[in-house]
Formats: sequence, C-alpha cells, structure tokens
Amino acid sequence: MSENSSVEEQAAQQTGNRKIRLRVDQREMETTYANSFRPVTSSEELMLDFGINQTFPINTEDGGPEAEIVFNASSRVIINYFTAKRLAMALGQIVGKYEKEFGEIELNAANRKKKDSE
Repeated sequence: MSENSSVEEQAAQQTGNRKIRLRVDQREMETTYANSFRPVTSSEELMLDFGINQTFPINTEDGGPEAEIVFNASSRVIINYFTAKRLAMALGQIVGKYEKEFGEIELNAANRKKKDSE
C-alpha cells in the first residue's frame, strides 16, 4: 500500500468496499488537554504519554541551568503500530488541511514571536 493512500482508501480496502456504519459511544469518554507528548516504544506497541509542559525559572549564580521544564504526564494511550500508522496518516491530512486554510504552523516559538511582533 502506498504511503500516499488516503485514510478513506485504506478503510475501503479493509472493508472490501462494504458500507459500514460506525456508532461512537461517548458516555464514558474523558477529555483532557495536553500541550506535549512523549512517545515510548517497544517491539509490539507504541505508548503515547500526554501531558503539560511547565517551565520554572531557576535562580543560579554558578552558571547552571536557568530554567527547569517539568512534563506532567496525565494520560497514556497504548496503540499497535498499525493503528499508529493510521493515526499518523490521519493527523497529517488534518494538519495539512488546516495549514492550507490558515497557513503554515510554525513550531519554533522564537520564529512565532518574530512574526507576531511585525
């Protein structure tokens, strides 16, 4: 299967082009916010820890670190590599659609600051 195949094409191939109705039960779903994640891998699966990065300034006189970043992990999602690949493809399509409408997402915070100040 080509890396450029869409998620829809893969779904059609996996179901033999049969129409499938999906019902999502959200009664027990929990919602959390994360501004960071940490992938942990094994030969069988991928674990994604989601949480909040927090930066704390440190007053040092000895030239040590000036800040400490703490990753407060709050959720873990464990998926197999097949699901991870489908997730990566879906996220790529979603982000691509967003960037097409609103412009490129700048990941470097220093570059975002320069653009905001212009």
